[in-house]
Amino acid sequence: MSMDTFADRSLFGGAMTAGREPRTSSPRSPDLAHDQDAEGTVILEQSGILEAPGLTLHGIPSVISSAVGQMVISKRRQGREAQNIVKVYPANIRLKVVHTDVLITAYEPIFINPLSDSWRWGSSTRRAWLEEHLWSIFYASGNQMVGGGSGTASAANPIRIVVAGDAKTGKSSLIVTAAAVDFPKNVPPVLPPTRLPGDLDHDHYPRTIIDTSSSLENRGRVFEELTRTDAVVLTYACDRAETLDRICTYWFPQLRKLEVKVPVIVVGCMLDKRHDQSSFRLDQVMSPIMQEFREIETCMECSALNKIQVHEVFIYASKAVLNPTAPLFDQEQQVLKPRCVRALKRIFILCDRDRDGALSDEELNAFQVKCFSLPMQPAEIQGVRMVVQEKLPEGVNERGLTLAGFVFLQALFIQRGRLETTWTILRKFGYNNEIRLSDDQLPPPLRKYPDQSVELTSEAMEFLKKVFFTFDVDCDGALRSAELEDLFSTAHENPWNEAPYMRAAEKTALGGLSLDGFLSMWTLMTLLDPIRTVELLIYIGYGGDPAAAVRVTRRRRLDRKKQQTDSTVYQCLVFGPKESGKSTLLNSFLGRPYSEEYTSTTSEDMLLMWLINPVTLVLREILSEGVKDLISKRDALAACDVAIFVHDSSSESSWKAANEMLVDVASHGEATGYEAPCLIVAAKDDLDHFLTEIQDSTRVSQDLGIEAPIPLSTKLGDMSNIFQKIVRAAEQPHLSIPETSAAKSRKHYHRTLVFLSVGAAVTVVGLAAYRVYAARKTSSSSG
Repeated sequence: MSMDTFADRSLFGGAMTAGREPRTSSPRSPDLAHDQDAEGTVILEQSGILEAPGLTLHGIPSVISSAVGQMVISKRRQGREAQNIVKVYPANIRLKVVHTDVLITAYEPIFINPLSDSWRWGSSTRRAWLEEHLWSIFYASGNQMVGGGSGTASAANPIRIVVAGDAKTGKSSLIVTAAAVDFPKNVPPVLPPTRLPGDLDHDHYPRTIIDTSSSLENRGRVFEELTRTDAVVLTYACDRAETLDRICTYWFPQLRKLEVKVPVIVVGCMLDKRHDQSSFRLDQVMSPIMQEFREIETCMECSALNKIQVHEVFIYASKAVLNPTAPLFDQEQQVLKPRCVRALKRIFILCDRDRDGALSDEELNAFQVKCFSLPMQPAEIQGVRMVVQEKLPEGVNERGLTLAGFVFLQALFIQRGRLETTWTILRKFGYNNEIRLSDDQLPPPLRKYPDQSVELTSEAMEFLKKVFFTFDVDCDGALRSAELEDLFSTAHENPWNEAPYMRAAEKTALGGLSLDGFLSMWTLMTLLDPIRTVELLIYIGYGGDPAAAVRVTRRRRLDRKKQQTDSTVYQCLVFGPKESGKSTLLNSFLGRPYSEEYTSTTSEDMLLMWLINPVTLVLREILSEGVKDLISKRDALAACDVAIFVHDSSSESSWKAANEMLVDVASHGEATGYEAPCLIVAAKDDLDHFLTEIQDSTRVSQDLGIEAPIPLSTKLGDMSNIFQKIVRAAEQPHLSIPETSAAKSRKHYHRTLVFLSVGAAVTVVGLAAYRVYAARKTSSSSG
C-alpha cells in the first residue's frame, strides 16, 4: 500500500510520537537505541481492534491492535543528516483489568544512511543491498503506470501472445493451466483464443493467448497468427532435446522469414519429466542460443502439472511487450543503445534547471516526483550518490549527479531487469516504444492544398539563430561536424546525415555550415517534412507551442490573383537536357568551383538552397529522363513558384530539347490550373552559339509571353544576376507565365464565341425594337 495515500499522523493515537523510541535489545541495531530522534511517522496499514481469547486475565480476554508504520530516525549526536528510514511493526496488547499496556515493536530497515553508524556494518553486503534498493527508490509509486504511454494494450486492445512450437511440447496445457489454475485432465488439441485474468500481476493488462496447431495443413494459419502478435512464446519439451534444436533450426528462421519483429520468450515445458535435474544448467544451454538469436527476450522452464512458473511465462511475455529490452539495450555489447542515451541526455538537460551540468538534490527530487509521484528522502538521495560514486566516480561531483551518472543509473536498472523504471521515465517525458516523441507530443498532420507550402515562423527562426550561436563553440561563424553532432545529440538521430540534406547547403572552406546554410537546411526540412521539423525542434530545446513553430502559406492560385505572395520560401524547378549545364549552375549557386569534367547527376543530388534575406530559394534539379513522369502527375507543379529551362547555347539539339520541355510543362500548368512563371537560361555563353540560337530562343520567349532568355557563363563567372531574377519572378507570380499556342487558340475560340453570342444578342434586340417601332407606326397611321 502506498504511503502517500495516508495523511501524516502519530502511531497508535500518540503512543508512538516523534520523540523518544522504546528501547530495543537488538545488539545489531545501535541506531534504534533509546537516545534516538524520530520524525515523519506515518501509518501505512492498521488492523483495527481484536480480542485475543487465548490471552486472558481473570477470564477477560486481552485486546490487541497492530499496525505497519514508517519513520525517519537518527541518533541525536549524529543529527538529521544521518537519518535512517525504517518500517515499524508494532503490536499493542491491553489487558482490560490492568492499566499498563504492552507494546511489542519490530523494525525493518528501508534505507540506511551512509552517514549513520549502521552504514558501517559489512560494506560488501551494504553495497549490494543499496544497489538493489535503488530500484525501489525510483520506482516506489511508478508501478501503476508501467506501459502507460506505450499504446500497446488496453481493455479494448489486449496484449496478444501467440504460443507456437512442435507437437507435444506442452503448448495447450501451459495455456489452460494459466487460465484455469489447475492442471487439466483432458486438453483439446488446439484451444480457442484464451483470455487470461488481468490480476496475474500489478500491471493489470488483459492478455489474449493464441494456441497454435502443429499440423502441416494448419501451418499457414500459424504463420498468419505470428505476423499479428505482440509477443511469441516458443515451447520445447524439457525431456526431448530435439524439440529445443528445432527452435533454432526451424522456428527462428521462420520468424525471420516472416519478418516477425516482436519479443520472443523461449519456454521449456514439462519440467517435471526431466529426470536428471542436477546436471542441467539452463543458462549454459541457452546462452549460445540467445547470442545467436537476439530477438529472445528471456528463457525459462515450467511445469503445468506442478504449477511451476506457469503464470510467469505470460507475465514475462507481457512485460516484454510493455517494456521491451531491444530499443534500450544492446545485449551483445552490454551497453545502452545510442537512441536511448540520446533520450536520457535530453531528459537530463530538461531536469537540469540551472544548467550547471549536474542534478542537485532539489532537481533530482523534482525528477523523482515528476516520474513516480513520490519524493525522495535526503538520505535516499545521498544513497543514490554513494552507489554511483562507488561504481563511476565521474558520475557525481560537488554539484550533484552528472549526465554520466544519470545514464549509468538507467543502465544499472536495465541490467538488473528493472526495465519498467527506465520505460516509466521515458514515457513521462513523451517517448514511445521507438524512443521517439509520441504522436500526442506533436501537432496533428497539417491540412493544406497541393499549392500551399509549410514554412518556419519568425519565432522558430529566432530560436534557431540562438541555437546556432550556442553550439558554435569556437565562434568561427560556422557549425562543423562535431558541433552539429552535439547539437543533435538530444534528438533520436542527426537528420542531415542522409539525402537530400548532405549536399544541399553552402559550406565554408573548412566544411562548416554557416548561419545562412544552417537556417536554409531547416527551411528545406520544413518544406519536405514539417512534422519531423517540429519533432526535432522539441528535441533540441524549443519550448514554445509546437503548432506555432510552422505556418501554412497562402494558396499560390490566390497569390496570382492578388499579384503578390506572402511566402518567404520559393521553390524553383530546374529543367534541361543532359549536359546543358544544370548541375554546374547549381554548384555555382553554392559557391562550388567550376569543373570541366562532366558528372551525371543522381536523384540524391537534386535539392540545393540559397538564402537571400529575407527569403530562401530552394532549387530542385529535374533529371531529363524524369520530366515525362513528373508531368504525368496532376499536382506536379502545384508547389512550384518558378521553373527555369536551361540549354547549352552552343548546341541546337540541347535548345530543341529544352524548348520541348518548356512547352510540355507550360501545357501541363494550363491543363491543371497550376501555372508558374518560367524563365529561359542560355548556359555556356562563353562558347560559340549555334547559328540561330539567339533568334530562336528570343522568338519563343516572345511567343510565350515570358522574359527574354538569360545568357550566362559559369566558367567565366558571368551569372547575369540569375538568382535574383528567379526570386523576382517568384515575387511577381502573375508575370512570366507562358501561354502556349494551344492556349491562345482556345482563348481565341472563346473570344469568337463571346463575340458571336454578343452579336446575335444585339441582332435579336434590334429586330425586337424594330417590330415594336413598326407596330407603333402602323397604329399611329390608322389613327
